[in-house]
Amino acid sequence: MMQEPDQTTLPSAPPSAAPDHDELERLLAPSTLSCSAAEAHGIYCGLLASGATEPRKRWLAELLPTGDAGSAAAAEDADAPARHRALDALADATDQALASTEQTFHPLLPAADRPLRERATAVHAWTRGLLYGLGIADLDQARLSPDSREVLDDLMEITRMDLDDLDDSAEHEDALTEVLEFLRVAALLLREQDTPARRA
Repeated sequence: MMQEPDQTTLPSAPPSAAPDHDELERLLAPSTLSCSAAEAHGIYCGLLASGATEPRKRWLAELLPTGDAGSAAAAEDADAPARHRALDALADATDQALASTEQTFHPLLPAADRPLRERATAVHAWTRGLLYGLGIADLDQARLSPDSREVLDDLMEITRMDLDDLDDSAEHEDALTEVLEFLRVAALLLREQDTPARRA
């Protein structure tokens, strides 16, 4: 049974505001991975949870175009500064939320009034991103605690979620709420345990 993470860290500074999900979705459209805002957030959380060195630098390298700054494509990308600012703001907000004693961390997802299938698709993408972030950090699963291995198994099950048979029923809404709470606690638990990335 997964335990709530111990919240004994010192009070953090006033939280930074995470960027709006829909605006970040628009800004990420030209990214090298063509990933959604939810998946991008999941990748960063995975890098943090893995204990990877320089997680923000590695994350931005994954998401931001790497072409020559003087190229025609880069010159036409008027959203590049806003994209970088939004990703930095998301990283700041995530760092603070994961370190907070007030359990303010939540995955970046569409608003609660959006259709359930849209939100479930974003949950699926966030989970896939988290696992991708753990993977690119070269996580050494052999060194994980039993609780962390169980969390990873459950995360894999979420990526197998059937998105085609969802409707806005109370049953499906309750199920999605339970998945969201699991993801929140899982990210906190993995971060607290500082899951080890393999070192060269």
